[in-house]
Amino acid sequence: MTIFFAAIFSMTMIYACSTSRIEAYIRVLSLQGILLFLCVITGPKGLPAVTFIFLCVETFGFKAVLIPWFLMYTVRKNGVLREDEPYIPNFYSVVTATLIFAAVFFVSFLILKSGTAPGFKALYFGAALSAIATGLFIIISRKKVITHVMGFVMMENGIFLLSLSFAGEMPFIVNLGVLLDLFIAVFLLGLFVSRINSTFDELEVDMLSELKD
Repeated sequence: MTIFFAAIFSMTMIYACSTSRIEAYIRVLSLQGILLFLCVITGPKGLPAVTFIFLCVETFGFKAVLIPWFLMYTVRKNGVLREDEPYIPNFYSVVTATLIFAAVFFVSFLILKSGTAPGFKALYFGAALSAIATGLFIIISRKKVITHVMGFVMMENGIFLLSLSFAGEMPFIVNLGVLLDLFIAVFLLGLFVSRINSTFDELEVDMLSELKD
């Protein structure tokens, strides 16, 4: 069942590459949070109760609800509706994301076939690594700062999915540190977006070259 949720998680990244609506990105983030929550409750067994509860709160409370809500508030406050002219058009973005997925899953199944990693889950690993790579691609290929924030969160979701396979050995304090880093980064970037919007008409990274000391 966890593999099924991980596969749907991968599909959300392709959808993110195909859309230009900012609110659609946020809905993808919320859906990813729900899928990660389902991966937690159906995935690793034998987790300490405190770690399990923390992971549930982190995925559902923060990733599925709080962070998307804050981003939606920032987007609507600043009137950012669409990613109008990305560096790479949506069609080519989807093609690139598909190629990334094909390459990552090919490598994953080669590792599985080699038998060098006992217990290796090719689909699970491929979904996580392709999400990380696609999140980075979204950051590179889009112009608006707020879209870069969302690409960063998508990358972190992929890292979280990858780390679930080691959840039984991951100290609670490490989980807490990762969550705090993510929350602070999104919060500060949200404020950064609002500040830029009060200075420029557009929230594109090209405008940052006009900032002066």
